[in-house]
Amino acid sequence: MTVFFDATAVIALHVDTRERQIALKALDGDTCVSALSLTEALAVIAKLTDEPILQADIEDALRLQWDRYGVVPVDQRCLDRAAALLREQPLRLADALQLAAAERLPHPIKYVTFDPIQIPVALGLGFDVVSR
Repeated sequence: MTVFFDATAVIALHVDTRERQIALKALDGDTCVSALSLTEALAVIAKLTDEPILQADIEDALRLQWDRYGVVPVDQRCLDRAAALLREQPLRLADALQLAAAERLPHPIKYVTFDPIQIPVALGLGFDVVSR
């Protein structure tokens, strides 16, 4: 089974919450992510803590882990599929890009997300969703 982490799962690996344990359990050596996920995860760091040292530690951990993921590019094919999803589903652009990237991978797909907006759409696409 192909494992795909959206940005919420990517960040969950590095923050001490209950979601961290779920993400750690789902993580495997071939986990894939969208190329967008690093940007999304880095943008969230300042919302997690005001401490500059902790922010730097989280960023370092994210970047170190990033090298272990299989990265799905956000290319024209991904953008076109995301546009179709946006027409069909109540999604934000970033969510549609995550789902479009995951769809490109070999099925079955274990889709790890902590974003409640993505869950019903991921299920509708036939993904096995891992969440709270």
